[in-house]
Amino acid sequence: MRLFTFLFLLLSISTFAQKTNKYDTFFEKGNGNQSASYPETIAYYKLLADDFPTIEMQKMGLTDSGEPLHMVIFNPEKQFDFGNIQKNKAVILLNNAIHAGEPDGIDASMQLFRDLALGKIKAPKNTVIVCIPVYNIGGALNRNSTSRANQDGPEIYGFRGNARNYDLNRDFIKSDTRNTKSFVEIFHKINADVFIDNHVSNGSDYQYKLTYIMTQHNKLGTVLGDFLNTEMMPALIQDLQKKNIENTPYVNAFQDTPDKGFGQFFESPRFATGYTSLFNTIGFVVETHMLKKYADRVKVTYEYMRSAIDFTDTNYKKIKQLRLKNEEQYQPKKSYTIKWEIDSTKTVPFSFLGYEASYKKSDVTSGNRLFYDRTKPFKKDIPYSKEFKSTKEIIIPKAYIIPKGFWPVIELLKSNTITYSQLKNDTIIEVESYRIADFKTTNSAYEGHYLHRNTSVTSKMEKVAFAKGDYIIPTQQKGIKYLLETLEPEAIDSFFNWNFFDTMLQQKEGYSDYVFEDSATHILKENPKLKAEFDLKKQSDVNFINNPEAQLDWIYKQSVYYEKAHLQYPVYRILK
Repeated sequence: MRLFTFLFLLLSISTFAQKTNKYDTFFEKGNGNQSASYPETIAYYKLLADDFPTIEMQKMGLTDSGEPLHMVIFNPEKQFDFGNIQKNKAVILLNNAIHAGEPDGIDASMQLFRDLALGKIKAPKNTVIVCIPVYNIGGALNRNSTSRANQDGPEIYGFRGNARNYDLNRDFIKSDTRNTKSFVEIFHKINADVFIDNHVSNGSDYQYKLTYIMTQHNKLGTVLGDFLNTEMMPALIQDLQKKNIENTPYVNAFQDTPDKGFGQFFESPRFATGYTSLFNTIGFVVETHMLKKYADRVKVTYEYMRSAIDFTDTNYKKIKQLRLKNEEQYQPKKSYTIKWEIDSTKTVPFSFLGYEASYKKSDVTSGNRLFYDRTKPFKKDIPYSKEFKSTKEIIIPKAYIIPKGFWPVIELLKSNTITYSQLKNDTIIEVESYRIADFKTTNSAYEGHYLHRNTSVTSKMEKVAFAKGDYIIPTQQKGIKYLLETLEPEAIDSFFNWNFFDTMLQQKEGYSDYVFEDSATHILKENPKLKAEFDLKKQSDVNFINNPEAQLDWIYKQSVYYEKAHLQYPVYRILK
């Protein structure tokens, strides 16, 4: 009898071990320095989805690689309709390999979903977890061992650029790639309450394995931003420290060593968490340190996600309530900040774990090189700046009007679930109208564009004729911040700055000097006030008086012959 019992127990243990081994990930089967390929990752999630009713994998839209984006969902209640899920549960979205040379999240997320399905870790009761296994599929298929020159492992990884060589973490406003379009579909389908984007850092050397970026709380909004800054982030830090994982804000010190202090990274809407914050989603970027062993980086990524899930599950009602309340602070006639800068007067001491740094003569170049001495670790307080202040505000309009001809912009608004109506008849409406006064443009290509910056406008109230079918976009809707950040031309990641309206910057008609000379004479003769302005400009502007071409051009641009479309921003603001 004892022999039978012993054999039965041995068989049970063996059977359990076989089942457990079945779900070992590629990373776990390897030497700790190997990461799963894209096909291996998708095959693994298919295995989990086939074997566990708590996991479902869905094919979503295409990416630039030609492969579809996948969405993997864990719900212990085995229900995957997000219309119902959002009524009483929080949703966390995990995004992996936006830069495919940074695969830590790929391997950590596979373990996380497996452990949740097997019951190795406690499943959340109030939170559904959604994962994009590999976001940059084209980059993941471009596997190599050399493109991350400063990174310690894994042995083989993907490439930063996608199938068309876009950096996907700069594409969330301009949406040049299919990847972004498919991400937007997923994001709005699930209405994520919390978003985590898994990365690997570069830059300085220090003792930490884990750094993080939280959505900049000032721009997130007073209600949700205060909660993130004073409750959620401190709780995550404390929970990680209980696991013996020391962590630091992303070490945003590229021009100097971090022991002198640094400021919070500001993720404008072109970045993933900058984009998701426009819809009142709390966002985090996990940035493991490139010089730490791959196995350690995977572990801390796993633990960060667990800590975020646990906090969200405990506080799901409050998070969902605060998201709704955060929307309420953005109302027509109120001000909204479209430009921020770090407030250097508000720093806090931060106990930083670093290495002493110095410069020594380079063995390669004729100069000196920076050197971090790992035999000399230190712990000391440094100044950290995480507060930002407003430098440019606008008054929120009641609505925007966009002529129907600007369909690329309209399509992006539609994909971001922006509500609208269309004029049923040709109509004259009093609006605030912008003209582009000035802007600067990059000298070299940046992510498929020649990006504008330092844009400024002049404005005036006028009655404008609009056509049947033109779009009226009310600001009182969930996507109000998305509208303000994209349609206000002076905002850093506006559609204007991303070249959507560049056709308005070029004159389509002109004049021949010898013909227009006679017209200019007549114009000045018939307009004494204009002639007085012209004479004053000649007296006060030395460059102008010595430039006959500029003088004639000035008269032309004050005349009825000058085309109204030139420098006219074609998005109008309804204030009343």
